[in-house]
Formats: sequence, C-alpha cells, structure tokens
Amino acid sequence: MDVLSLVYTAIALLSAIIPHEVAHGYAAYLLGDDTAKNDGRLSFNPINHIDPVGLLSMILLRFGWAKAVPINSNKFKNRRKGTLIVSLAGVTVNFIIGFIAAIIMVPVYMKNMSVTNLIQEIMWYNVMLGVFNLIPIPPLDGSKALASILPMDLEMFFYKYEKAFYLLLIALLFSGSISKFMGPIIINIINIFIDVGISLWNII
Repeated sequence: MDVLSLVYTAIALLSAIIPHEVAHGYAAYLLGDDTAKNDGRLSFNPINHIDPVGLLSMILLRFGWAKAVPINSNKFKNRRKGTLIVSLAGVTVNFIIGFIAAIIMVPVYMKNMSVTNLIQEIMWYNVMLGVFNLIPIPPLDGSKALASILPMDLEMFFYKYEKAFYLLLIALLFSGSISKFMGPIIINIINIFIDVGISLWNII
C-alpha cells in the first residue's frame, strides 16, 4: 500500500470505528446509563476507542472491531430492551454512513479517482463493521442483541463464556472462515446501497 492508500484506510477506519462506539455510548446515556460518558467514550478522540488487535485485523483482513464501550445495563429502566437498543446502535450508524457514502459516490464515480477511492473505503469499512458486529458470537454486538431476547439462562450462558468465545472469534477470523462467509454479504449490501443511490440521483 502506498502512502495515499494508507491515509484513505486510516480515514475510513476512523469513520467506521468512532461513530460506532459513540453511538453505543450515547444510546446508553439516553437510556439512563452514564458509564460510557464518565469513561470518556462519548468523545470522538480515536485513542479512546481503538482496540489494537481489532485495528490490526481491520488493516490486514478488512474485518475487525474496536474497544468495547463500558455499559451498565442495570441503570436502564428495562435492562433487556435497553441492551438490545444499545447493541444495535453502533451497527445502525455504520449502515447509515455506508449508505450516505454510496449516495455520494454515485455522481463522482470515475470522475475523480482520489475521491472515489476514499468514499469506497469509507463505504466498505462501515458496511463491514456493521455486518461483522451482527455476528452472534461474544463479544460482538450481535451476541448481546441476541442474548437480550433469549431466555435468561441462555443470556447468562453468553456472558459467562464471553472470554472463551472471544478466543473462538479470533481463531475464526484469522483462519479466514469469517472472511469467506461475510464477504459476499458485505458486497451484496454495498450493491443494494449503490443501486438505491443511482435511483435517487435519477429522480433528482
């Protein structure tokens, strides 16, 4: 990768990681939990959100994660409902950013390669992070969302063995299994976003 490509990748990573984590923290704050706020996780400072292993994985494998936002679900009025909302907040923001990037890319595609490449990176990493975090394996957001709607004993199972699942996730990630499975899904979502973007620009 040349210097310009590294810059694009860095910008794209930050555009995906920071809003994702801030969304978790802000959603929790709105639901009555100020733990993330007190821990500085509502900040847009990337140092507060980057997980070294997750960042390395993103750069090398284009799949990764950020440092988990501290959440105290006991502060929610409805613990399980609050957990579900907070878990999906980051993913939702990533898909919104990815969709906006797709809309922006339509009129500039191939007209300005520098802008096109940057927007493509932003779109890819946001959709990737959104899809990746929906995998129902702890500690990813998908596992917390799933646990919040499962019977209590299964919910506790997820949390009890979270560290073991974390190692399983890393093994699957670096074996390439997740990449093979998630790649087509990400591409399909990006294609849908672009198709919608083309339709919108045709209307305009």
